Amino acid sequence: MAANMYRVGDYVYFENSSSNPYLIRRIEELNKTANGNVEAKVVCLFRRRDISGNLNTLADSNARDFEEESKQPSMSEQHKHQLKHRELFLSRQFESLPATHIRGKCNVTLLNETDVLTGYLEREDCFFYSLVFDPVQKTLLADQGEIRVGSKYQAEIPDKLGEGESDTRVQEKLETKVWDPNSLLKDSQIDQFLVVARAVGTFARALDCSSSIRQPSLHMSAAAASRDITLFHAMDTLQKNGYDLAKAMSTLVPQGGPVLCRDEMEEWSASEAMLFEEALEKYGKDFNDIRQDFLPWKSLASVVQFYYMWKTTDRYIQQKRLKAAEADSKLKQVYIPTYTKPNPNQIMAPGNKPGMNGAAGFQKGLSCESCHTAQSPQWYAWGPANLQCRLCASCWIYWKKYGGLKTPTQLEGATRTATDAPPRTHLTRQEVQGMSPFTSAAGRAKLLAKNRQTFILQTTKLTRIARRVCQDILQPRRAARRPYASINANAVKAECMIRLPKAPKAPPKNRPIPRPSLANIVKELAVQAPLKLKAPRSAPTPINRNQGNPSRSASALLGKRPFESQVGGHPFSANGRPFPSGMRTTSQSVIKRQKVSQGDAPNPVVFVATKDTRALRKHLTQAEMRRAARKPHTPVRVKLPLPPRPLALPLPLPVPLLPSSTSEPIVLED
Repeated sequence: MAANMYRVGDYVYFENSSSNPYLIRRIEELNKTANGNVEAKVVCLFRRRDISGNLNTLADSNARDFEEESKQPSMSEQHKHQLKHRELFLSRQFESLPATHIRGKCNVTLLNETDVLTGYLEREDCFFYSLVFDPVQKTLLADQGEIRVGSKYQAEIPDKLGEGESDTRVQEKLETKVWDPNSLLKDSQIDQFLVVARAVGTFARALDCSSSIRQPSLHMSAAAASRDITLFHAMDTLQKNGYDLAKAMSTLVPQGGPVLCRDEMEEWSASEAMLFEEALEKYGKDFNDIRQDFLPWKSLASVVQFYYMWKTTDRYIQQKRLKAAEADSKLKQVYIPTYTKPNPNQIMAPGNKPGMNGAAGFQKGLSCESCHTAQSPQWYAWGPANLQCRLCASCWIYWKKYGGLKTPTQLEGATRTATDAPPRTHLTRQEVQGMSPFTSAAGRAKLLAKNRQTFILQTTKLTRIARRVCQDILQPRRAARRPYASINANAVKAECMIRLPKAPKAPPKNRPIPRPSLANIVKELAVQAPLKLKAPRSAPTPINRNQGNPSRSASALLGKRPFESQVGGHPFSANGRPFPSGMRTTSQSVIKRQKVSQGDAPNPVVFVATKDTRALRKHLTQAEMRRAARKPHTPVRVKLPLPPRPLALPLPLPVPLLPSSTSEPIVLED
C-alpha cells in the first residue's frame, strides 16, 4: 500500500512511450481536474541521452574533475558505462502529466564530495545530479545548492598557545572593533542619543523629495527612520567619536544638512518589489537567477538584503498564510495501483503464440543485445525493426529505468534516435556507417558533418587485418551488398585475437597498380567523351525579317536567334573540336536546365588553353565570347580571314593556316 502511495516531493517514473525509457520527474503538486482525474505538476529531470553531444562532453569533463577532487576508487569500463545511466540533470522546467502514468518511485540526490560513485550502482532506483540543464538555452551549469562538506571547507584552527606564551598576531588585521560595552556612557545616555538619531532621520526624510513621495505621512517617515540602519549608523558614530556626545551630535547634523540613512526596503520601488515576488515564486531562493532574469540593474548583495528585510514585513506573512491555505485545499497524496497491462513490445507472451503485437518474423536463436543470454522467460523487441534486436526480461527493465544497456554496444546510439523517430523500413547511409563497429570516432564525426556529400570510410589497421584473417566470419562481399545488416563485432574481435598469433608473420605483398596522372585522365576524358546534345523535338520557328517593328510579346514568344545562325563559317564546338558526322548544326531549341544539388554535383574539371585555342579566340568578338561563355554547350563558328598573297611570286606558296580543330580543349574566359 505504501509503495503505491505517491506524495508531493517524491521522485517517480513516468511512462510516455512503450518502447522509450521512463521519464524521471519530481512531484510538485497534485491537482484534481473537473472530470475527476488527477494531474501531477512535476519538475523535469533529463538523462544523458536527452542532451546534445557537446553537453555530454561537458558533463564528462565535470565528472573527471569530480573524480580527481574526491579521489574516487578506480572502476571498470562497464561500471563507468553504467554510472552514466545514473546521472541526471536538474531543470526548472515544469509540466503536467496524468497521475495514471506513474510507474514507480526512485531516489534522486545531489552529488556530494563524500559520496562514493560505486554506491549508486549497488542500490536500485538510485540516481544523482550535479549540473542544471536549461532546455531553452541548451546549457549546463553547476547547481547553486551544493552542500559544502569536505576537508577543503573546514576552518584551519591554529595550535593552542602554551602557558606564558604571548599571542604574536596583529589583532587589528584579524578583526575590527565596532562597539565598546565598557565605555564611559551610561545606558540611559546611549538611549537618548538613539532617540535623537531617529528624530534626525525623520527630519532628513521630510527634506528629501523622493522619501516624501514614498512615505507621505509623518508616522510612515518615523517608522522608516526607526529601522536598524539608523540605529547602526548612530552607534557607529559614537564609536568613531570616542563616545563623545557633542562630537557625535555634530557628526549626525553636518553643515550641509542632516544625514539620511536608508536601507534596501526604502531604496526599492513598489514595481521592483512586485518583480522580486514574482521571481521568488518562480526560482525560489536562487538569487543569481532572480537578479539575472528579473532585476539585472540590482547587485546580488542588494537582492539578498532585500529578501531578508522583506521577510519581516506584513506582506510576507500574508503570502505565507495564503500559500498555506492553498496547500490545504490541494491533494497531499494519491494512490496509483500497479500497472499490469502487457507491453506491446513483447515478442512472445506467456500462453500465446510467438510473434504477437507486431513483433512477428523474429529469427530463432537470437541472443540478448545487452547480456548476450539466449534464455529468458520473456523477450522484448528493441531498436529498429529491420535489425530484429531483442532484450531479455532483466535487461528490458534496466533499459526502461536507466535509459541504456548494461554493456556498451554500437547499436545503442542508433536506437536512441530510431526510437524517437517514426519507424522506417531502412536506415540512411550515414546511420549505417555510424553504427558500424569498424568505423572510428573521427570518421563518424566527418560523416555527420557531411550530410549529402561523398563520404570515405577510414578503417584502422586492426580492421584491415580482421578482414583478411576472419573472412569466413565477416563475409565482406555479403556485408557490402547488405550495408544495413549489423555485424557481430564481438565475435569477429574474439576470433581475430585467437587467429592472429597463428597467422604468418610476413605481411602480404600488395601488387602495385600503375596509375596515370590526373592531367592525362582529364585529357583522355575530354577527347573520348564529348558532351552530346539532345536532338530538338521540333524545328524552330523561323523569323520573318521583312516584318516591321514586332511587338515585345511576339519577340518573346519567338525567341532569340542562336549564335551559330548569326556567324557564318566553319562550325566549332565550345572545346575547339568539330562536330561528328550526323550531328545537327542547325538552330538548337532551348534546353531546360536541370537543377543539381550541391552534394550531388560532380567535381569541377579545368581545361588548359593552348596556343591554337588562343589563336582561335582572337577571331571572336567580345560579344561572341560572352555568348559562348553563357552557353558552353552550343557550337561556335569561327570565320578565319584568308591571308594576303605575295605579288612577287608567280605561284602561291602554301600558307600555313591555323588548324580548324585542335585536339586540345578550349577555355572561354569571360
